[in-house]
Amino acid sequence: MEKFNVFASKLIPEAELFSPGHKACQGCAPALALRYLLKAAGPNSMVANATGCMEIISSAYPDMAWGVPWIHVAFENAAAVAGGLESGIKVLQRKGKIDKGHINVIAIGGDGGTFDIGLQALSGMLERGQDVLYLCYDNEAYMNTGIQRSSGTPIFASTTTSPAGKSVPGQRTFKKDLAGIAAAHNVSYVATASVAYPFDFMEKVKKALATRGSKLIHIFAPCPTGWKSQPKDIIKLARLAVQTGIFPLYEYQGGVYNMSLDLPFLKPIKTYLKIQGRYRHLTDDMINIIQEDLNLRYDWLKGLAALSQQEAK
Repeated sequence: MEKFNVFASKLIPEAELFSPGHKACQGCAPALALRYLLKAAGPNSMVANATGCMEIISSAYPDMAWGVPWIHVAFENAAAVAGGLESGIKVLQRKGKIDKGHINVIAIGGDGGTFDIGLQALSGMLERGQDVLYLCYDNEAYMNTGIQRSSGTPIFASTTTSPAGKSVPGQRTFKKDLAGIAAAHNVSYVATASVAYPFDFMEKVKKALATRGSKLIHIFAPCPTGWKSQPKDIIKLARLAVQTGIFPLYEYQGGVYNMSLDLPFLKPIKTYLKIQGRYRHLTDDMINIIQEDLNLRYDWLKGLAALSQQEAK
């Protein structure tokens, strides 16, 4: 884990392109993700932001938090609008109306706007190979509209539309594999990231933006409001999600998978679940189901990484 513990704050730009003073909840991890994103991307960037928590808390007049050109788009079409921006930039450059230097085009959506409502537009953008970085900040539910379940909500988590009770154990389905779906489009670059590992995340943003074609980064970003956890625990939760294997960090590029943090052993999932109120109803049998599933998925991912690296030689 040495490369995740290097103190490198002096290497990060001092300019704040995602300004403080916005209206995010206390302990909001997605807001941290956006701050890190723009630290890495820099001012030569344009953002298409889907409706969701980060759009709502950052764009209310006159308290705009964005220091780069930014557009609020519908829940479902951030990828399509970003693709339009990319095409428009090419046309203007071809006609000599703007400089021909590279401009970073970034689309941003939450798990609801990405896993569910915006998946068709995202798939289209990825298939076309447009030079756009799509960032999904994943807080595992529709937090902006009232903590409703999404297909990014993990199994057995209690939400307002998958409430845990005597008849229903919470969310009934397993979480959708967004990064795997993106990789299946054979795009230029895919990565998972966590707010608990900011330098890893920012390095992945830089790598993605330096790669031409469609890119996707899926960042894990806890929501203390929706998860019924303490705001002070968001980084602890984000780190435990990685250390338990429920959210592994990896990259996909050129058909090859690489584990960003290949852990020799995983912490028990119970250490992650017990500090979240959305899981307080879990039985030992339910915890075992979660543990067995993540063990299977983690071993599969490690095997996929080893096989793809071997075939690439």
